[in-house]
Amino acid sequence: MAHKLSIFRGLLTFKSNVQKIWGVLIFLSIVTAIEVAFGIIKPAFLLTPVFGMKGLNWIFIILTIVKAYYIAWDFMHLRDEKRSFTSSIVLPLLILIPYLIFILLVEADYIYNVMFDGFLSWNF
Repeated sequence: MAHKLSIFRGLLTFKSNVQKIWGVLIFLSIVTAIEVAFGIIKPAFLLTPVFGMKGLNWIFIILTIVKAYYIAWDFMHLRDEKRSFTSSIVLPLLILIPYLIFILLVEADYIYNVMFDGFLSWNF
């Protein structure tokens, strides 16, 4: 099967695989540069809590998931597979990653409270 020379669902089409690789590299570099810029600048409006975590952290998580999904979609050739196969890979991740984030946030909040307030024991 020949490789598709377009990315973003046909929005950009390239003449060769080398051009496509450069296009993907530029896209991933732009997303990484946005992450680094937000990490260095740390805008004040993104430091306010949103759903128990800073908005800046949510942006990092979302951009990291976007990069991971795009790498899997393009470099692991998931775009060329049947829809049922790609769904069997992508849908569990869309369920498990938010679940993992939820568990990590709840446990981290508990550990923070124990460290901040001291050891808590049940008084029967």
